[in-house]
Amino acid sequence: MAAQLPSSFSERMMDMLGTDYNQFADSYKETPYGGVRVNTLKISVESLKALSTLGLEPIPWCPTGFYTENGARPGKHPHYHAGLYYIQEPSAMAPVELLNIEPGDRVLDLCAAPGGKSTQISAKLLGKGLLVSNDLHPERTKALAKNLELYGVRNGIVLNESPDHIAAAFPLFFDKILIDAPCSGEGMFRKDEDMVKQWDSGTPAKYASMQRDILRSAATALAPGGTLVYSTCTFATEENEEIIAEFISEHPQFSVVTVGGTGSFAPGFGELSGTARLWPHKVKGEGHFMAVLQHGGTKRSMEERDHLEVKLNESARARTTTPKSAAHVKSSNKSEGRRGKEGKPSHKPTGGADRGRQVSGDEQALTAYGNFVRDQLGWEPQGYPVLFGDHLYISPLPKERLNGLKTIRPGWYVGQIRNGRFIPGHPMATALHQEESCRSVSLSSTNHEAISYLKGETLSISQERLSIRIGSAQKGYVLVCIDGYSAGWGKWQDGILKNEYPAGWRWM
Repeated sequence: MAAQLPSSFSERMMDMLGTDYNQFADSYKETPYGGVRVNTLKISVESLKALSTLGLEPIPWCPTGFYTENGARPGKHPHYHAGLYYIQEPSAMAPVELLNIEPGDRVLDLCAAPGGKSTQISAKLLGKGLLVSNDLHPERTKALAKNLELYGVRNGIVLNESPDHIAAAFPLFFDKILIDAPCSGEGMFRKDEDMVKQWDSGTPAKYASMQRDILRSAATALAPGGTLVYSTCTFATEENEEIIAEFISEHPQFSVVTVGGTGSFAPGFGELSGTARLWPHKVKGEGHFMAVLQHGGTKRSMEERDHLEVKLNESARARTTTPKSAAHVKSSNKSEGRRGKEGKPSHKPTGGADRGRQVSGDEQALTAYGNFVRDQLGWEPQGYPVLFGDHLYISPLPKERLNGLKTIRPGWYVGQIRNGRFIPGHPMATALHQEESCRSVSLSSTNHEAISYLKGETLSISQERLSIRIGSAQKGYVLVCIDGYSAGWGKWQDGILKNEYPAGWRWM
């Protein structure tokens, strides 16, 4: 490591680690470890291992995580652009594993950008339940939304809100909450020299105040019997054990669940030994702290949860009818002009209007979408259609539940209504499996075609190479796959595949 560790930091770590300090300091001379995590929404671990040439070594605390060889460039491979894996620091994969997520859970990732942990959560949900990913910084939500779209998340919502506003809108709602809290970043000193330059002895105290507020808000959004995981990438006890001890004393309904596992986790300090630490001199990864907090209340039955949901929906409808979210929903595909118009969102059943009455713009839009779904998919995605201007999303929640919240994505972005026609969006394609589209073609990652497609080039594709469902027309939108996994749209006619891959996503 080129940067010199701050002297006050080194002195504190000497006191904290004692005889282990020299080994800790020596770890900063080592090259940081790289890793990838398999996106099991699209591909199984076994299939990726058989397909990839990355030379993958298992990460002990994450069954879908693998170390990559030094010098590997996983971001420069078509599989990355097909969303088959997420490039992630190995220790950062641990907190989500401790949440024990089950399909159908309602999960809140409160400090989510750039989206690594949200994509990990979504893979565990298997498309069931709900994921709300939030970040307080507007610029950071752009990367968050794009990563969720690339990795094919259908049941996610992206917010740009303060934790207290989310808690007020969703009281006692979430089964699982992850707080990967903003912190002084001491655990990343080896990986990111800028973190060293930004640090001073007062930095931990500054972040501790923020962390207390986030935890207090999260406590009011967690359902009885729910689980909350708090994590940081820092070593300072005032941001870790002391924060948790203070929270438990203020919230006696919560208790610390002792972290067990693979043997990689070292215990926390003092009375908080049930918390966990990952030390860079003991594991192949950067520094991390984790605490699992359990709400002691009785977990609701599905019937009770549904009843509460009805009450919350009624309460939401009674709130202001003009949501903040209308001005904030944007597609990341700026190059395609997909910037939504401000306006009230709506969700109405797909289908034609009755004769003899005026057809609204919303009904026309949903009819156009329904026609596309029938012709291109042959099945209808589940959820609440939500229109913002001429942009259509399929949301896991009714639109009223997002009233008053700054919403970046109200759900799965499926496309845009243009001149009465439905134009499918890129995020719709990336979330589909090959068999879910009536027309598809698979390009090989081992020849030039996949990269040519990712660069936005037109391809010559013979009719024989298309997979066309019986009864479907040859001409039209084609789901373009790489080694059988969706990457985007194309339009095929007479042996030519017109490229629909958005400019902002292209291989550079």
